[in-house]
Amino acid sequence: MPYILQVDFPMDGPFGAEMAQAFEGLAQSINQEPGVRWKIWTEDTQAKEAGGIYLFDSREQAQAYLEMHAQRLQQAGISSIRSRIFTVNEALTAINQGPVVG
Repeated sequence: MPYILQVDFPMDGPFGAEMAQAFEGLAQSINQEPGVRWKIWTEDTQAKEAGGIYLFDSREQAQAYLEMHAQRLQQAGISSIRSRIFTVNEALTAINQGPVVG
């Protein structure tokens, strides 16, 4: 059963193309994390927030990644990290073509 990890936090930037360039290496490294199927990067330039929505194979893998990621963010001076882990209802998600089944 897959699990969604949602993380967001305050960030002054960069955003858009500058963010893509600045965090390309990090994006590549996320692909190597245990249990990660995919990540959608999120940003809100007006609210000065960033984060992501991840799909993991298990709750334990999502929790382990969250703990590591929160520590990394805190070391970078980012606080007020918000996170949640959700179970995916695969039957309903499939009806709406969600990319999580299989």
